[in-house]
Amino acid sequence: MFGKLFRRGKDNPAEPESQQQEIRWRSGLEKTNRGLGSGLRSLLGGKRGLDGELRDELEMQLLSADVGIDTSARILDELDARLQRDGGEDALEVLALVLADLLRPIAKPLDVSGASPFVIMVVGVNGVGKTTSIGKITHAMKQQGKQVVLAAGDTFRAAAIEQLQVWGDRNQVPVVAQRPGSDSASVIYDGLQSAQRRGADLLIADTAGRLHNKAHLMEELSKVVRVMRKLDETAPHETLLVVDASTGQNALSQAREFSKATPLDGLVITKLDGTARGGVVLALADQLQLPVRYIGLGEAMEDLQPFDAEAFIEALLEESGNP
Repeated sequence: MFGKLFRRGKDNPAEPESQQQEIRWRSGLEKTNRGLGSGLRSLLGGKRGLDGELRDELEMQLLSADVGIDTSARILDELDARLQRDGGEDALEVLALVLADLLRPIAKPLDVSGASPFVIMVVGVNGVGKTTSIGKITHAMKQQGKQVVLAAGDTFRAAAIEQLQVWGDRNQVPVVAQRPGSDSASVIYDGLQSAQRRGADLLIADTAGRLHNKAHLMEELSKVVRVMRKLDETAPHETLLVVDASTGQNALSQAREFSKATPLDGLVITKLDGTARGGVVLALADQLQLPVRYIGLGEAMEDLQPFDAEAFIEALLEESGNP
């Protein structure tokens, strides 16, 4: 239904490459589909317009999936305006187009050209899947033929260093690390030096799982940037914030706080497969307007996918099992 609506075809570069990709998106968003998607289908199926009662029910559905008050209002205002302007249109299909207009501007894949080594600094609070995301991004870059070096800058947790070293071994890439408690900026400085010596294409730097409400930890993050720029005044070339979809609106708060410490270039949204609160993706797109580079749809290496607006909407709104 929605694939035809978006005119997805073989020449569309955003189209998932295989049936397996479609299954991956549907599986990853299954819980959100059963909650938010099912509710929207039930409320809008066969409708051609909105009245006050229907709008209230739609708002409750959106809020229950952590879309947020402001974003929900914006979506419903646009849906109402389009239905009034284009009378007779199927309300669910019009909603899909409204969501597509919201999500397409932030569906921008990570581009690591333009610098060598290209430096990615990965930030986020403890427990969001930051180090795991680094491992999966490394895998994706290796698949593209990139030479990658990792820097274990999360020195506050010995387990974080060990975890990154495991991912380095799995991907067969070097990991620059020091003992736990070392200065994070120093480790990442060494990592950048190593990447430069090796002629690597890419340095991915892990950082400590900083609490977004702790000003002194944010200052340490700013220090990492200052130290890197002693070697490359343009680094980092991409600062990725990893957020956990299951935390809902708290993910939005984290992004706002991190942006005060360092400019953010993109988001990685993890753990969508484990939550029915996938509507937070809509809130993040609307409120932050930051590119979503990757989205986590499961535990497998390939389940960290470049964000695809149309694939997201189809997996959200299509009835389960519908081709």
